[in-house]
Amino acid sequence: MQFPRFIDAVSRRSGLAPEQAATVARAVLQTMAERVTGGEADDLAGQLPDELDGYLGAGAGPAQPASGPAEFLRRVGERAGIDEVAARAGTAAVFATLRETVTVGEFQQMVTRLPRGADGGIEPTPPAPYDG
Repeated sequence: MQFPRFIDAVSRRSGLAPEQAATVARAVLQTMAERVTGGEADDLAGQLPDELDGYLGAGAGPAQPASGPAEFLRRVGERAGIDEVAARAGTAAVFATLRETVTVGEFQQMVTRLPRGADGGIEPTPPAPYDG
């Protein structure tokens, strides 16, 4: 999936403006990078649009212990400069879009590294395909 389409999907799913959706996508990836090892970050980055893969670079060091979902969403909101409601909606939209962008195995590996509920409350079933 190309960057403009990825951001458009996040924007439509979250209700955020495209510029804000791009900022939230970067914030989610940066926060995820704190939870994964360098190799895992590289695997995931290889499946993302080039404009986003660099935000997983923080995962090059040892993974930090997972905090709870509230802390994950707080960090996303802080990085993106948005409130908790927008952080939750944006994070859910990013995760739903990632499901369509990366392989099933890569998505499952990524989710197991995150605190339960960090996905913003998205359902475990695949989202409806993006039609944009």
